[in-house]
Amino acid sequence: MARCTSCSAPLLANSNICRYCGIRNDIDLHAQNYTSLNQSERICPECDTAMHTIELAMPTPLHVERCERCFGIFFDPGEIQILLENSVSGVFDINKSLMRTINKERFQNKSVKYVKCPDCRVLMNRVNFGHRSGVVVDQCKKHGIWLESGEIIHLLEWKKAGGQMLHKQHSASKQEPPLRNYRQSTAQSQDPVVFTNASDDLFDSLTSVVMSLFK
Repeated sequence: MARCTSCSAPLLANSNICRYCGIRNDIDLHAQNYTSLNQSERICPECDTAMHTIELAMPTPLHVERCERCFGIFFDPGEIQILLENSVSGVFDINKSLMRTINKERFQNKSVKYVKCPDCRVLMNRVNFGHRSGVVVDQCKKHGIWLESGEIIHLLEWKKAGGQMLHKQHSASKQEPPLRNYRQSTAQSQDPVVFTNASDDLFDSLTSVVMSLFK
């Protein structure tokens, strides 16, 4: 579980604000792993303010939009998969018990709301990202996926517990479409692409991004 950088208290699931000292923790992307480039024309769907384009320190630099207020991140199509592939590798077993624990710890009973795409400003669909990931993302099919603060860590934990492998097994057995509209189905839906494991060298390049995941 991630801890506050100020007082070391455990942070609530999907939250960067410490309930004890009130300090906001940037637990998703630490300063040494990204460079803020410029203000983006894309608008944060939560804060309704301009986001910033940042460059993630990866073998091939990845540019994403990030809100400086709520720490939400907007990924272009396929970029979440690139980040996951470069962050977590060497997973050979499926640990369903750990997956249940992760989802239980990180579950937040939030009211369902639909937010606008940061690019086209059209309401996005809510879809489950991957089988048993426990993360419902906001997706614009044309422009990308919005993740609230803390949700990328949730997905990293899910993949480390064997979520990628479980998803592939589920997809092969069900032969279902990659994504389904969350409003049209209560069944588990699929993530946009099939993941592949990355090498340990790639994992090392993002150690500090996910260091709190393995403590």
